[in-house]
Amino acid sequence: MTALLEVAWTDPVTGCRGYLVIDRLVRGVASGGLRMRRGCSLFEVRGLARGMTLKEGLNYDPAGRYVPLGGAKGGIDFDPYDERARDVVARYLDAMRPLIERYWTMGEDLGLRQDVIDGVLAEIGLLSPVQAVYPLLEDREAAIARLAGAFRIEVGGLGLDELVGGLGVAQATLTGLELLNHTGPRRAMVQGFGSMGGATARFLAEAGLPVVGVSDVRGVVANPGGLDVENLLRHRDRFGGIDRDHLGPGDELLPPEAWLDVPAEVLVPAAISYCVDADNQAKIGAKLVVEAANMPVTADAEELLAARGIPVVPDFVANSATNSWWWWTLFGDVGADAVEAFAKVRGRMSELVTAVFEGAALDGSSLRAAALRLSERNLEAIQARYGEGTNPAAK
Repeated sequence: MTALLEVAWTDPVTGCRGYLVIDRLVRGVASGGLRMRRGCSLFEVRGLARGMTLKEGLNYDPAGRYVPLGGAKGGIDFDPYDERARDVVARYLDAMRPLIERYWTMGEDLGLRQDVIDGVLAEIGLLSPVQAVYPLLEDREAAIARLAGAFRIEVGGLGLDELVGGLGVAQATLTGLELLNHTGPRRAMVQGFGSMGGATARFLAEAGLPVVGVSDVRGVVANPGGLDVENLLRHRDRFGGIDRDHLGPGDELLPPEAWLDVPAEVLVPAAISYCVDADNQAKIGAKLVVEAANMPVTADAEELLAARGIPVVPDFVANSATNSWWWWTLFGDVGADAVEAFAKVRGRMSELVTAVFEGAALDGSSLRAAALRLSERNLEAIQARYGEGTNPAAK
């Protein structure tokens, strides 16, 4: 399917490239985060934007206040650790100003934190990363206040906005193991310890599923008896890097490439795209792979895993809770309350993963194929109710 709009940008100072893809508009608006990483390409952003459309479609509830939006994604090919990164983000967002004002709502993604995006937008005179959706709100002031209140909530030192995504992945994992009737050991390896990976690890550990390995850019921290996730979270930098001076008893350090060598029943790739390919998938001995990152498993690798009896919960299912929580809160389906948000995420993710597993079992297809069918049915219902939206290229 051809995207509705693709924009390529060149930074006049560093020469780096940036992209924005709007895959689809619903009621004139599209939703999707902004990522920054060296090597980010238009092909990658295009796939991510399509994934956002599918993610939005999955969570359509005709009785809810939140009506899913279209899908979009932004990406910048630049090193987020570079001291010039914030200035690059500022120039990119300023260049995309007309689309942010009218069509594109965004949040943090790989390599970028929400506070950086919010700070830059304020400096360049934009109202909010979600201001394009303001015309769709019944009570704009109340909605903005509710979302701002939710972003101020912390639980155990982590923001609610960070926790809901990891809770969604953890719930997808727990539901998946239950539906697989897995009764043996339950251990998890989480690749990536940023916003999504760190929160996922917390909720898995809280549920009694030992996290025996996590990785960051420097390598793997492993412990066959289970890591002290809270200790690692206390000594994590804003990019998900773990301070090696504060490891716990029994923790061991492994090289970066060893993340697939840690014995575990659950593998959660929560960092970069395309990290599991046709070659390295052979190392995976897990019973279940849950995609917390966007597009971490290549299509050919997923086919090979399926042939070995290892199901993959696709990204647009497993990591959809962050996106949905923003809109549930803004539109008023949940309040600025952690207990209410957690209950909504757990309930919705259990229902969604169960529906996907049951759909796959019904016709012998993959979980991805079943999730695609579910999303596409919902997208058809959304289109019938709200139409295609407005094409920004025509303005």
